[in-house]
Amino acid sequence: MAASAVAYIFRSNVSIAGPSIKTELGLSETQLGLVLSAFVLPYALLQIPGGLLGERFGPRKVVLGMITGWAVVTLAIGLIPGRDTAPLWFVLSALVVLRGAMGALQAPFFPVTAGGTTRTWFPAGRWALANALQNVTFTLASAAAAPLLVWLIARFGWRMGLMAAAPLAIVLAGLWWWEDRDDPATHPRVNQAELALIRAGRPPAHERVHARWQDVARNQDVMLLTLSYFCLNYVFYLFFNWFYYYLTEVRHLSPTVAGYFTGAQWIVGAAGAAAGGVLCDWLTARLGSTLGCRVTAMAGILFAAPCLVLGVLAESSIAVVMLLSISFASTQLVDSAYWVATMRVAGPRAPLAGGILNTGGNLSGSLAAILVPIIAGGWGWAAGVGSGVVFAVVAALLWLGIRADRTIQA
Repeated sequence: MAASAVAYIFRSNVSIAGPSIKTELGLSETQLGLVLSAFVLPYALLQIPGGLLGERFGPRKVVLGMITGWAVVTLAIGLIPGRDTAPLWFVLSALVVLRGAMGALQAPFFPVTAGGTTRTWFPAGRWALANALQNVTFTLASAAAAPLLVWLIARFGWRMGLMAAAPLAIVLAGLWWWEDRDDPATHPRVNQAELALIRAGRPPAHERVHARWQDVARNQDVMLLTLSYFCLNYVFYLFFNWFYYYLTEVRHLSPTVAGYFTGAQWIVGAAGAAAGGVLCDWLTARLGSTLGCRVTAMAGILFAAPCLVLGVLAESSIAVVMLLSISFASTQLVDSAYWVATMRVAGPRAPLAGGILNTGGNLSGSLAAILVPIIAGGWGWAAGVGSGVVFAVVAALLWLGIRADRTIQA
C-alpha cells in the first residue's frame, strides 16, 4: 500500500509543479505539454515487458529497482540547469527524457504487484480485497498529495518540492527489500499455518501449468478483459483529466471550491474501491469466480453510467459533484474484479496478463484526453462528459463473454 501511494506521488509531481517549471525555465504551454505527455507512451507500451520482467526476476528485485529509479529520476529533474546556464533545447530535452524514464520505471508496478505480489501473498479468496486496498491507497494519495506538494513548492520552490520525495522512496525501497519475499515460504516470520491459508484453494505446484506468452496474449478471456478495461478506463481518465476543468470552466466554480470537490471525489472513490474488493470476494465465494467477478463488474459499471448522465444534466453544483463522484466511485468499485479475473485466468502468468490488461487500460487515457474536448467543442460539455456512457455500456456487455474459471492451458 505504501508503495502505491509513493508511486502516485512520483507519477503526478511534475504535473503539479508544471506551472512553476514553465515559469522558471521559460517553457511555452506546448513545450510543457510535451514534457507531461512524455510519461504516457513509455508507461503504456512497457506494461507487457514490465510483467515479463516481474516473472523473470520476481517482484522483490523489480519493485526495488523501480522505487530506486523513481528517486534517481526525480533528483535528476530537480538538478536540471536553468536557462541562465543551459539552452532551451537542452533543458527541454532533459525534461522529456527524464519524464519518459519515469513512465518506463512506473510501467511494471501494477502488473508486478497486482499480478505477482498479491497473487503470491494472499489467499485466492482475498485477492479482490488486497487489490482494492492498493486502489484505496492510490486514490487517497491522489487526494492528499496535491495540496502537500503545492505547499512545498510555494515554500521551497519546485526543485526542492520534487526532490523532497526522493528520501521517502529510498526508505521505502529499503523496507520493501527487508520485508518482501517472492515466495512467502522463504520469509522468516511466516509460519506453516499462514502458508496453508495463503495456499488454500490453489492447485498443487506440480499441477500448475505455465502457458506460453503467445497463449496468454491470444486467450479469449484476456482479450475480452483488456477490451472491457480499455472502455472502463476511458471513463476513469475522463474524470482524471477533466473533472477539475469541468467544475471550473464549465460549472464556473472557484478554483478553491473545485479543488476541495476534486479531493472529495478521490475520497469517495477510495470508499468505492474498498467496497468493491469486499463485494467481489464475497460474491466469488458464493457464486464462483466467473459470476462473482461478472456481477461485481457489470453492476458497478451499469450504475456508473446513469449517474454520469444525471450528473451532467443536474442544475445544482452540489448535485453535479455528488452524482459524478458516485459515478467515479462505481468505476473504482469494479477495478478489483478485473484483476481477480485476470489472475484466475492467467494463473502463474498473471504478471504478463496484468501487463496486457493495463496496456489496454492506459491506452484509453490518451483517447479520453483527445476525444472528450473534441466532442465537447462540437456538441457541448454534456455530450463530452456523457461520451463515457457509451464506453461504460460496452465495458459491461463484454463481461458476458468472460469466464474467470477457465485457466489458460499450455
